[in-house]
Amino acid sequence: MSYFLGVDTGGTYTDAVIVEQEADRVISFAKSLTTRSDLSLGIGRAVNKALADAQIKANEISMVSLSTTLATNALVEGQGGRVALIFIGFDAADLERAGLDQALGGDPVIVLPGGHSSAGVEIEELDLFALEKSIQEVGSDVMGFAVAAHFATRNPSHELSTRNFIRNKFGVPVTCSHELSSNLNGPKRALTAVLNARLIGMIDRLVCACEAHLVSCGIDAPLMIVRGDGALISSEMARERPIETILSGPAASIVGASWLTGVKNALVSDIGGTTTDIALLRNGLPEIDPDGALVGGYRTMVEAVAMRTTGLGGDSEVKIITDGLKDGIVLGPRRLIPVSLLAIDFPDLVHSVLDRALETEVVGEFDGRFVIPTGLPPVGLSNRELDLLNRITTAMPFAKAVTSRLEVSAMERLISRGLVMISGVTPSDASHILGRQDDWDSGAAEKSVRLLGRRRTGKGRRFSDSSINFSQKIIDQLTSQTVDCLLEAAFAEDPFFSNQSCAGLSRHPLVVAGLNSHQGIVNLKAALGVPVVGLGASAPSYYVDVGERLGCKMILPTHSSVANAIGAVVGQISQRVTGLISSPSEGLFIAHMPKGLENFSSYDDAFTAMTDSLQLEALTRAQLAGAHSPILKFDQEIKEAEIGGRSMFIEATLTVTASGRPRVASLSRL
Repeated sequence: MSYFLGVDTGGTYTDAVIVEQEADRVISFAKSLTTRSDLSLGIGRAVNKALADAQIKANEISMVSLSTTLATNALVEGQGGRVALIFIGFDAADLERAGLDQALGGDPVIVLPGGHSSAGVEIEELDLFALEKSIQEVGSDVMGFAVAAHFATRNPSHELSTRNFIRNKFGVPVTCSHELSSNLNGPKRALTAVLNARLIGMIDRLVCACEAHLVSCGIDAPLMIVRGDGALISSEMARERPIETILSGPAASIVGASWLTGVKNALVSDIGGTTTDIALLRNGLPEIDPDGALVGGYRTMVEAVAMRTTGLGGDSEVKIITDGLKDGIVLGPRRLIPVSLLAIDFPDLVHSVLDRALETEVVGEFDGRFVIPTGLPPVGLSNRELDLLNRITTAMPFAKAVTSRLEVSAMERLISRGLVMISGVTPSDASHILGRQDDWDSGAAEKSVRLLGRRRTGKGRRFSDSSINFSQKIIDQLTSQTVDCLLEAAFAEDPFFSNQSCAGLSRHPLVVAGLNSHQGIVNLKAALGVPVVGLGASAPSYYVDVGERLGCKMILPTHSSVANAIGAVVGQISQRVTGLISSPSEGLFIAHMPKGLENFSSYDDAFTAMTDSLQLEALTRAQLAGAHSPILKFDQEIKEAEIGGRSMFIEATLTVTASGRPRVASLSRL
């Protein structure tokens, strides 16, 4: 008998689950805090406990699959490594499209002449000498490069030449935009390539941490990674294309929800420490977003589950509204380390700092806040930022770390680079005060919430004098924001409301009145028409209230806290490749092959050559991704035009998909 091991590494917890392959049932699961400074520790603790509880040997594990929210969280929180974009054949105006300039956030851009026409013909020769000079000017303060060339999906030769030159000359990671998407829209492809390059170091650390522990405990089985569409890829492929792991954790949770509940039509809402991820199950399957994954405000070209990801979780930052005369709070999008959790590792520090702050009536701007170094290597920092980081050698009060207002900006930069984390009040702290959770230090949570409640509102009075009342306001706000997220998703999926503002509808006075069952001259009633499947460790703490507010059935399945890890081991491998055949003139057919262009005198010859090439490429990718005996599926879309009473060929798009179950460790090794 063999078993599958699923692992999910989130912002707060790392989960492990063991599924019996033949019986298709969960036999054990475990949770451990994610250890960002050394991910292998959190992975190891969860895996070891799951193995011990299952009472099986390590060599009985025949496959390991890993899902993660780390890449998604990084994009939502604006984090990632410093990279340089090599922009070939574009101009400065193109940087403003698709949010590319905003995504770069000050990272260097190297603009070079070159690129190709829509027919794949070279517009201008690529200047590798200018490329080398520009890279030397950028220096060694970038961890990798993203390359995007004009119409690279029609002819990738300039991107490939650039990649090969940089790898051979400088030995650093390079991401080519055409390898991530076969679609047009160069700036959007460039954005996707930039985000991919920025995530390479993070995903590599995760994969290395998982592989290291598997070796140490004697598990000799293939390691798969969940992609954003719920399919699986090999760990080697994930290292090259980490952007495909955005929405990995949420996609795995959707697959897990379907497996756990058997429900065919429902909204699935997965609350983690950093984000809430919502998707629609229709006929038992998740929808795929045709426009590409939308994460952290960036619309990428990554094929992924149609998921609405919001910076709202159990560890979201609690911010008091102090502007104007209307009091209130808002949660997220930044994740903080809950003070109740920090007090587990640093009890003396946390309690002494909170006690001193409570002894004085003077309210400090950073009362109850702490900074913690992550231990990641610093790259591309200014002298002020580096000095500040060197000062933060361990957890310490925020007010002690910064010595001026200028250093507050420097601190924000360190946070965005993932070099420092902030600890402060979160819904998890409020839940500890209200008795909904008891995992961490409730006393520290109470003190930190009391401190935050002393902040002055726009009316000049304290926000709250009761930690109980304040905590309930925080939970109520989480319920309110979750309801808004679910309503937005529901309106977006309902065809009746197409082409309307989902955000506006979810907050419309008539909808609010309907949820409140308004009775008057007009009686109103509103409710979700499908059930909600609530997932995540904290879902039982929060989602009963959400279901009541929305007037719908709330399903909280057994093992919902480890649905991501379950989904990681029940998915399939799928690799899709696309090719184009164009005809710039009568009697000439150009096959835009993955390696370059080939000319043919007939469509049939071009079709045969392209089909053979795509089938080979799809099979190769599927096998590299870890598929066993993949099955091929073929699709084509031909565009024609009526000219002079006869049909004229314009272009054809050919797609080959190879899919299958992952290879597992052979029984002879067990």
